[in-house]
Amino acid sequence: MTAVAGTDGWWVLWIDGGARGNPGPAGAGAVLHDPAGRRIAAQSFPLGRTTNNDAEYAGLIHGLGMARNAGARRLEIRSDSELLVRQMTGEYRIRAPHLQEAAARAREAAQAFTEVLFTAIPREANREADRLANRAMDEGGGGRRAGNPDGMVRS
Repeated sequence: MTAVAGTDGWWVLWIDGGARGNPGPAGAGAVLHDPAGRRIAAQSFPLGRTTNNDAEYAGLIHGLGMARNAGARRLEIRSDSELLVRQMTGEYRIRAPHLQEAAARAREAAQAFTEVLFTAIPREANREADRLANRAMDEGGGGRRAGNPDGMVRS
């Protein structure tokens, strides 16, 4: 099932994360749309040096916080990381202890919502979150954009 923005109060969260060098300079991005399909928030998250999988989970955790702060109750999470989606839905086991911890944090954050749905999407369908993750990687080392202490990307 895929939630449709504008129906039944479903919010849509697009997430992405990546690392250059794996491990390497990493970042994540998240874009939140309300049930009417309006973009409510878009953020990039510089993560310092970490792996691609760590960055994907960081994007999920940060995005869940964005959605909670915006007041979402029913949330569809769209990610181009099939691994993350299958791990979060229980289809794949999570073997790495640090990713087990990240998944546990994400599951705990997801309890703030009445319903959460994970959807794997093609990379081409995740352009804005990908752009934000790349922007975060470009920023490097975890610094915030000059003049923008909350990390919010306004474009």
